[in-house]
Amino acid sequence: MASIDAQTVEILKESIKLELAGKGFYERAAEVTEDDLGKAMFTRLAKEEDGHLAVIEKIFTSMADDEAWRAVADEAMRKQVAAPVVDELEAAIARRGGDSRHANGSAALKIAMEMERKAIGFFEDLVKQAKTPRARELAESLADEERFHYDMLQYQYDNVLNMGFWLDSAEFRMDAKF
Repeated sequence: MASIDAQTVEILKESIKLELAGKGFYERAAEVTEDDLGKAMFTRLAKEEDGHLAVIEKIFTSMADDEAWRAVADEAMRKQVAAPVVDELEAAIARRGGDSRHANGSAALKIAMEMERKAIGFFEDLVKQAKTPRARELAESLADEERFHYDMLQYQYDNVLNMGFWLDSAEFRMDAKF
């Protein structure tokens, strides 16, 4: 196995945990969101988390090997507990009352935005703490992905509150809005 610094391994472990938590949240949000376009957006975000995991795997295996990736990924997944953001969504559903199978789309969006904001902060802190260019590059790349998600969610939230409709997919990038 190629040499890989401990900080990069920790970034990868935490990244896996964040992506799995995000995926779980987005899958649950898709299940309980009433609007069909909202469901589609949350489903797409869940699939993007899978894409992020694939990117993390590719980066890691370029630095080490597939066997090392499996060991790190397995450990991160073994330590994964139910995501607190899913619990937040369930609490929002309970507060809403009535039909507990459906969540208010704006509540799910607010929780998702906070989740993305925390992920951005996590990766920005890692950029500052990075001891190697590779670790810094990885953390910056992941922070950028989370910023894009935050911007898209903010745009959706604004539209749901002000206009009352969902966008099926972004037809343009909303760079640097976060």
